[in-house]
Amino acid sequence: MNQGRLWEDLARGFLISQGLRLVTANYRRRFGEIDLVMLDGTTLVFVEVKYRSSDRFGTSLEQVTPRKMRKIKLAALAYLQAYPHAVEAVRFDVVGISPEGTGYRFNWVKGAFQ
Repeated sequence: MNQGRLWEDLARGFLISQGLRLVTANYRRRFGEIDLVMLDGTTLVFVEVKYRSSDRFGTSLEQVTPRKMRKIKLAALAYLQAYPHAVEAVRFDVVGISPEGTGYRFNWVKGAFQ
C-alpha cells in the first residue's frame, strides 16, 4: 500500500467514526481526483486528504492550493453529472493528518472551500 492510500484509509476511518458514510474513494478523472466522497446526512462531501509530518512548510489546509481546488471542483462536477444523488447540499472538506505521540492527529476542516 502506498503512503497516500494509508492516509486516505486513516481519514476514512476517522470520518466514519464521526458519523459520515463512504460513497466512494479515489474518484479520478483526467482533470482531477477526489480522495473520498462521503455522505454527512444528506450532504455529499468531497474530501481532500493531506498528510504533513509538521507544519513547518504550512498547514494541511494551506497545502490545498487554488489550482488543486479547481481540479477537485471539476472532478466533483463530473461526479455529480455521472452519479446524480438525492442530496440536499454539497460540501468540500479537508482532512489534515499529522503524527502525534504514537498515533495521529486529525484536523478536519468542514467547508474548507466553495
